[in-house]
Amino acid sequence: MNHKIHPNESFDQTTTRRRFLGGTLAATAAASSFAVLHTRAAEELATAPKPAEFQRKLKLGVVGCGGRGSWIARLFRRHGGYEMFAVADYFQSVADKSGDALEVDAARRFAGLSGYRRLMDCGVEAVALEVPPCFFPEHARAAVERRLHVYMAKPVAVDVPGCLEIEAAAKKATEGRHVFLVDYQIPTEPHNLEVVRMIRAGEIGKVLALNSHYFAGTFSDPPLAPTIESRLRSLIWCNDVAIGGGYHVNACIHAVDAALWVAEERPVAAMGLSRIGRANPHGDSHDVFEIVFEFADGLIMSHQGKHLSNHLAFDVICQALGATGHAQICYGGTASLRGRENGYNGEVQRLYEAGAVRNIAKFYDCVVGGNFANDTVRRSVDGALTTILGREAALRRTRLTWDELLKGNKRLEVDLRGLKA
Repeated sequence: MNHKIHPNESFDQTTTRRRFLGGTLAATAAASSFAVLHTRAAEELATAPKPAEFQRKLKLGVVGCGGRGSWIARLFRRHGGYEMFAVADYFQSVADKSGDALEVDAARRFAGLSGYRRLMDCGVEAVALEVPPCFFPEHARAAVERRLHVYMAKPVAVDVPGCLEIEAAAKKATEGRHVFLVDYQIPTEPHNLEVVRMIRAGEIGKVLALNSHYFAGTFSDPPLAPTIESRLRSLIWCNDVAIGGGYHVNACIHAVDAALWVAEERPVAAMGLSRIGRANPHGDSHDVFEIVFEFADGLIMSHQGKHLSNHLAFDVICQALGATGHAQICYGGTASLRGRENGYNGEVQRLYEAGAVRNIAKFYDCVVGGNFANDTVRRSVDGALTTILGREAALRRTRLTWDELLKGNKRLEVDLRGLKA
């Protein structure tokens, strides 16, 4: 439900938070809130309507068939415009399980580090990339070189060189008239879209400051092994900066992306603090963040990241503080605006699945309709670079500028020794 409100009406400004940690899941202290989202989304898939009929089906290959990969593959299949043609995962057993569920021919189920290349050469038209982010630049580049359409998760990379490689690959895709879409959910939500439209129309006056936060649980972080193979399962890689970018780059990026959407620019500097707070950490990611970003026009953005199993409800928001009003967009709860002349509120629900469904439909429509604007790329690259800027500034406990970050061009190396080719 949503409605315009008059500024003199009674209006509850407190965000309605979706509380995902309930029942038996709440008893598991280390369970992430997104694990609950997976569970609810699976229940919704079971009762979903049958797919529509499409005259043309795109031959899709899914690279990365773990939890989210297999889940989103089912959403692609449910859409109806895709032929689930091939799957690839580092682990053969995972590729086979997903292949069975999607009815993919056994000859087109690939494993190992090089499995993605065999998938891309087997006749697919498009790929969905759902692997740990350290692999995205290499996989995206290979897909674009093969003239394939690319659908990928976030963050697009874990370091500056990777972000620049994604930017170059996407540019090449656009020039070659191929689709390149990065899957963020917040900007697809109708209530969020309306609030941002009203901000753009000046309903809260000049935006002076942004507040964002991402509150969620942690992922399992078991002891390190002789190789990183065990870190490639069950989102364990979120604990490892070189593999997944760390919690700020991998998860907080949802809230940061929302803020950049409102700001319509990228920051020029960041400063902050961060620390490790989870019990018995083995990965090197910090999981508590307090970061301030500066923008060229004077805009200030403050961000909080809390990734702890401390019973704090899952909550992802961006608040815009204007000269004459304020507004909020979010991942779940109330998208709202209170201005001098107008107001708005609407409940954001089931965005984890709904946003992916919208992006899957958009991807299909862009491919078959020949729309190669690839409008998700610019902010996706900027979002990854912004979170890397924040991560590094907080780690160094100093003020770090955008130019210094790019000039440093620091590459994070992943040790692949001992892994199956």
